[in-house]
Amino acid sequence: MPKVKWTAIVWPAFLTACLLEVLVFAFVDPNELHWLGRPVEFSRQGVYTVAFFVFWVIALVASGLAALLCLSPAEVND
Repeated sequence: MPKVKWTAIVWPAFLTACLLEVLVFAFVDPNELHWLGRPVEFSRQGVYTVAFFVFWVIALVASGLAALLCLSPAEVND
C-alpha cells in the first residue's frame, strides 16, 4: 500500500479498539472469564491490556483491508 498513509489505518483502528474495550468490559467482568474451562490467570488489568491489543490487531486488519480495497488496480500492481 504505497500511497496509503499508515496513520489513516492505525488511528481509526486505535479508536475502534478503545470503543470495543469500553463496550465489552461494561458487561464482562475480567475476573469471571474462563479459557478452555479454566479461569483466566491474568489480573484484571492484564485482561484489559491483552483484550485491548487483540481488539487493536483485529481493527488494524480490517482497516488495512479497507484501505487496500480503496486502491485502484494500477496502484496495487505497482
